[in-house]
Amino acid sequence: MAISYKSRSLLFPVRSISLPTRLHPNGLKIEDELNKLKNSETSSSSHSADTIQAGIVGLVELYNSFQELIQCPSTQKSLVQHQSVEEAIEGSLELLDSCATIRNLFCTIKEQVQHLQSSLRRKGGNSSIERDIGNYFTLRKKMKKEIGKNLRKLKHMDNRVGCSLFLDIEQPFREVTGITISVFKALLVFLSCQDTKFKPRGWSMISKLMITKSASCKSSQFFNEMGNVDIVLGDLREEIKRNDGKVDVNIARRRLEMLDESIKGFEAELESLYKQLIQTRVSFLNVLAL
Repeated sequence: MAISYKSRSLLFPVRSISLPTRLHPNGLKIEDELNKLKNSETSSSSHSADTIQAGIVGLVELYNSFQELIQCPSTQKSLVQHQSVEEAIEGSLELLDSCATIRNLFCTIKEQVQHLQSSLRRKGGNSSIERDIGNYFTLRKKMKKEIGKNLRKLKHMDNRVGCSLFLDIEQPFREVTGITISVFKALLVFLSCQDTKFKPRGWSMISKLMITKSASCKSSQFFNEMGNVDIVLGDLREEIKRNDGKVDVNIARRRLEMLDESIKGFEAELESLYKQLIQTRVSFLNVLAL
């Protein structure tokens, strides 16, 4: 899935970063970590599972530094004086909700992938395999509604962050929120990737919510781990329909195994990120209680 990113709404922002480092020595560290995330995007020609997972790892490290900044007494004082902590608390809850939804989507597809792996290992008939593949694509169609809903939500959040008149003290939160939204978008794009031969009705709605037109699988010659499974399962289903004899399921099994491993990696990194988002929200709530 070759993705060309040209704005802050993309996987990792490419605009210049200038944080108020005078507020806390950790501000410089945050700026450095933001730039690392930006540079990791520009050095990659595609966003496979490994690339996005690396982005999540960098985001977790970024939140570690951000925690130190929030806990600084001078930062807390400024947040209270400018009455901006309420907005930060609201934003932190929205990010938590989005992260939880994405985790649930990965959990749902993992269960279906593992069921298919078991189905292909069993010595059942082709009709059973065809039925299980059909169930998989039914799930993928249902997932598009949830993906589209969350892409709209993230787009709205991104626009709101971009239009807000943040003060200097709020700039780090704006930067961190923006890049978190971008990573969440990339995760949803990863889950959305389907072979156009099997794309469900309404797919154009999701394509319009993608980060760029080139992010759509329709215009790409590269498919990530998710897209590769869609393709091989679609081909296997067609082969079963054409041939009543034994079919070769080895390619499908290998693709499913690769996707299963990728999903496990996503789940582990998303768990770490979710914990960081909770801690960030708690830090903001503590500031409000001062």
